[in-house]
Amino acid sequence: MIKKILLSASILLVFMSCEKKSSQRILTDSFGNTNELTIVVDNDLWEGSLGDSIRSILAAPVDGLPREEPMFTLNQIPPSVFTNYATQGRIILKIENEGEPDIKYMKDVFATPQRLILVKGSTNQQIVDLIKQDEGKIIGTFKNQEIKEKQRRISLSLLKDKRLEEKLGIKVNFPSVYRVAKDVDNFFWFRKDITTGTLNVMIFELPLGAIKENDSMVNQITKMRDSIGEKYIPGPTDGSFMITEKKYSPIFFTTEIEGKKTYVTKGTWEVENAFMAGPYVNYVIEDKPNNRLLVMEGFAFAPSVEQREYMFELEAIIKSVKFLNEKKE
Repeated sequence: MIKKILLSASILLVFMSCEKKSSQRILTDSFGNTNELTIVVDNDLWEGSLGDSIRSILAAPVDGLPREEPMFTLNQIPPSVFTNYATQGRIILKIENEGEPDIKYMKDVFATPQRLILVKGSTNQQIVDLIKQDEGKIIGTFKNQEIKEKQRRISLSLLKDKRLEEKLGIKVNFPSVYRVAKDVDNFFWFRKDITTGTLNVMIFELPLGAIKENDSMVNQITKMRDSIGEKYIPGPTDGSFMITEKKYSPIFFTTEIEGKKTYVTKGTWEVENAFMAGPYVNYVIEDKPNNRLLVMEGFAFAPSVEQREYMFELEAIIKSVKFLNEKKE
């Protein structure tokens, strides 16, 4: 009798397991170039004021670039063709002009990884108000997904170099095409050759109190950049070196990396007495357990070409940093 009960229970468990597996959807891989955003909305809405509002937010110029480039490349399609392959984009904004005002953040609806944001409203103004109300969250959701995707692609072929771990106690994921251009005094300069120039990351540490948190932080960071440029980043002629371009005020804000307070500065650099310039993004990370500031900066030299994706790659590299030791020995 007991054997029959155990056999019946086993059969039931197997049946339930099979039923559960059969009910699970198998999602295909998402696709798309990084920062390429699908907008699902009726053509007439896209060509009117609603489309203008969406473009003003999601195609706004990227901060810190020498010329205007949109935050996202927008690809609009009407709902009637949002089927099959068209649903497999990695980041999607879907507009439904009906029902009560609502905004939903969804993951892996048609493919994986995928972030889909659904905005509903019975009038154009309701939809616009929702998008403006959640502007920061919408942009952050799509940006975070794209950073993760870029980091995933980078991880497929990594630079195998342990010097950052050994000297600074951190791990940073660089694509294998980067090389160490300079390693001196715990200052690191990583470099990648591109068709029109180079992509660069420099990493070093400063004493924890080297930059004071006050109204002059941007000036302090600018002076720090200039002193580092003079010491480590030479220009093409004797006595020339990288400095911060002074004509325009840099963009400055705070964020967190690995739970640590971080100061971010974006602007442009130049070389005195040389026709060289480009964008930079500077991260100053408060690493209190190690009593230091960790400075990580990406800068690009790519004249006459679009640079959004170059700077995006540099930020993805910087944001991959992991602190290996809470306290250095």
